[in-house]
Amino acid sequence: MNKAELITAMAEKAGLTKVAAKAALEAFVCATSTTLAKGDKLALIGFGTFSIVNRPARKGRNPRTKKELMIPAKKVVKFKAGAELSAKV
Repeated sequence: MNKAELITAMAEKAGLTKVAAKAALEAFVCATSTTLAKGDKLALIGFGTFSIVNRPARKGRNPRTKKELMIPAKKVVKFKAGAELSAKV
C-alpha cells in the first residue's frame, strides 16, 4: 500500500473526504517526526511504539573490494508492534 492508497482507505473508513484524510495523515507524520526528533517515544496503545535507538559505530566490509571500513554511529527509528496488531498479523 502506498500513500495514496492509504489516504483513500482512511477516507473510506472514517467517512472523510480525501483532502481531509490527506491532511490528517500529514499531521500524524509531522507530529510523529517532531516527537521522535526530540528523542521522545510515541506509543499508540494496541498499534505499537515508535522510538529512537542509537546504533553504535561498527566495522563493516565492502562486498566489492573486501576491504574493511568503519560504519559510523547513527540514530535509527525503531517500531515495536503492539499486542492487537501482532494478533491481527
